[in-house]
Amino acid sequence: MASLFWQMGLAFVTALALVPACRRAARRYGCVALPREERWHREPTPMLGGVALAATVIGLSAATGQALVLPALLAGTGLMCILGLTDDVRTLKPATKLVVQIAVASLLVFFGYRLNWVESLTGDTLLTLIWIVGITNAFNLLDNMDGLCAGVALIAGVALIAAYGGAAPSPPEVSFAALLVGACAAFLVYNVHPASIFMGDSGSLFIGASLATVTLGLGGAAGGQSSVLAVIAVPAFVLLIPILDTTLVTVSRLLSGRTPATGGRDHTSHRLVAIGLSERRAVATLWGLAAIGGGIGVFVRHFEPGWSLVLGALFLVAMALFAVYLAQVRVYEDAGQAPGGGAITPIVVNFVYRRRVAEVLLDTFLVAIAYYAAYRLRFEGDDWGAQFPRFLESLPIVVGVQMLALFVTGVYRGVWRHFSLMDGVVFVQGVVAGVTAVVVTLVFAYRFDGYSRTVFAIYVLLLLALLLASRSSFRLMGEFVRRRRPAGERVVVYGADDAGVGALREVVGGSTAGVQIVGFLDEDDTRHGARVHGYRVLGGYDALAALIEAGEVDSVVLGAGPADAVRLRALERLCAGRGVALSRIRVQVENLVDR
Repeated sequence: MASLFWQMGLAFVTALALVPACRRAARRYGCVALPREERWHREPTPMLGGVALAATVIGLSAATGQALVLPALLAGTGLMCILGLTDDVRTLKPATKLVVQIAVASLLVFFGYRLNWVESLTGDTLLTLIWIVGITNAFNLLDNMDGLCAGVALIAGVALIAAYGGAAPSPPEVSFAALLVGACAAFLVYNVHPASIFMGDSGSLFIGASLATVTLGLGGAAGGQSSVLAVIAVPAFVLLIPILDTTLVTVSRLLSGRTPATGGRDHTSHRLVAIGLSERRAVATLWGLAAIGGGIGVFVRHFEPGWSLVLGALFLVAMALFAVYLAQVRVYEDAGQAPGGGAITPIVVNFVYRRRVAEVLLDTFLVAIAYYAAYRLRFEGDDWGAQFPRFLESLPIVVGVQMLALFVTGVYRGVWRHFSLMDGVVFVQGVVAGVTAVVVTLVFAYRFDGYSRTVFAIYVLLLLALLLASRSSFRLMGEFVRRRRPAGERVVVYGADDAGVGALREVVGGSTAGVQIVGFLDEDDTRHGARVHGYRVLGGYDALAALIEAGEVDSVVLGAGPADAVRLRALERLCAGRGVALSRIRVQVENLVDR
């Protein structure tokens, strides 16, 4: 492992020196990315950062003797870099790039790089070609915001080293990954926002091809020691963020009548910025998700596959919900309009029409996961092996009966966006009714012989947690984003009672530019220091006056408001004198037809 750190350090120092040289060369020869409407950056920025990355990794690989061990890997990634550099300089047609990528991928397959996911050699060959070309283009698409592509590549490389670097001797691809990690770390010094250089297609294609091929080499080297789950799951989780971004972009563009080959501002990073995150926070969010995916990949590689399956499945569900949430964000000026007037993208229109089918499929998956996890928590080791036949024979009964119970109790009549406590009560009824019916069915079918009541008690708790988490996910994500917006009108709500909470909802829900809730104010001393909807009650009228005098508030919204009319007029004068907006939320019932 020490040698890997040494290689990372050597690559870091080398790339740290090469990137500025490539930046100067890009400026001298006019290889500069100019701002365009479909691009994110707003200043002319030198490219050729990818040349520094490729030169560092391939050069040091050759210098350390890896050229004799990994000739196909170095040749293939080098050709991808040359293809990207040509596109940076001359702008190739998408079809031309695709043909060359397929040719390079075929070269790598010829020299033995394979997925080994299926027994059919023909099928595995085609899948491997799709994997190499797909991951290569996924990183190309991911290179859409400062620091994103290089950061995700660094995280993926570290995860692969952690997953496969502990073997003695470690596969040569691990050393290649170490060099790539060091080079990406150095490039990030110049590429984090605001970037002074871009990697260009030469870098993104090189990184994508490198990681796609390294995962093939490492999977093949560990094939005899890993389960089929590990062979498939490790690379999939490690590279999940570029896969997610590519899938979301491709599907949304196809459904909106645009070609996936053209550039655009509809990536996951752009959508995060569109809902209020800063560019740095959007990139950091995706880095964090990439790190979680990489950690799960390491977990799958080193630990027992049963729990790896549960953990991986839950993360995939979470990422799918995350993608659906982001798909609601308006990114095209010609996006359709929701029935209620809100802006949406075409992908959401299709989702809305089929949302009940999607909910049923999701819940079926969650029921199976909850039942499996309940069995694994109750039985471990040899006991699990002895109980597995009972789990398998009862799984169809549990899934079928539970889904019927959820349907009958009205679970599929709710709306995710407005999920409330009463909706949770319906879920409790559905789960309890379902598990009761399952137990009765097992009594009639098998006399409940050999089944554990503890399993079903655990199953109820797990399924409820999963169902409630899935339904509240949109509200949780929206609240998470809202509280991390870097800017917005600073608002305090006067009144920490029901009226104040209603005012808070109106302010947050009705703002199009985004607001920062500073906190609540309330005249009741017993509420001071408490938290309402996660926001602190800062004090009473005196605390509000101090905030206004200090210039820390832009707007005051009255829920209940000061009970004293004299104090209310004083507040009006104070706000007027300091240029602070003062408003009151009123809800009024108007009779249209009298009895």
